[in-house]
Amino acid sequence: QVQLVESGGGLVQAGGSLTLSCTTSGGSFITNAAAWYRQAPGKERELVAARSTGGSTTYANSVKGRFAISRDYASNTLHLQMNMLKPEDTAVYYCATYGSMAISSNPNYWGQGTQVTVSS
Repeated sequence: QVQLVESGGGLVQAGGSLTLSCTTSGGSFITNAAAWYRQAPGKERELVAARSTGGSTTYANSVKGRFAISRDYASNTLHLQMNMLKPEDTAVYYCATYGSMAISSNPNYWGQGTQVTVSS
């Protein structure tokens, strides 16, 4: 059974930074593509950033140039560095993995989420 656990969420002022981390048990960010999604109140869950095992990345237009997804090989941890945060970035952020090395449309495993709140 694959488990994903997010950490690093919290309250930050607009313009600030946060780094989210995701650890896994029973899974691997080395052999599987992974992503960060978010869901704001009253909105659908959306893809924020994704990374294939080969290092290819994709970002939502709203976060390009501000967020960066990365993988720590040694610790098998997925990170999301978030800079220049805006109030509209407020959401629950979820870590997810795909069933292959490539990014696809449907993750097969999800974490429980971590709350990010950006105050104006």
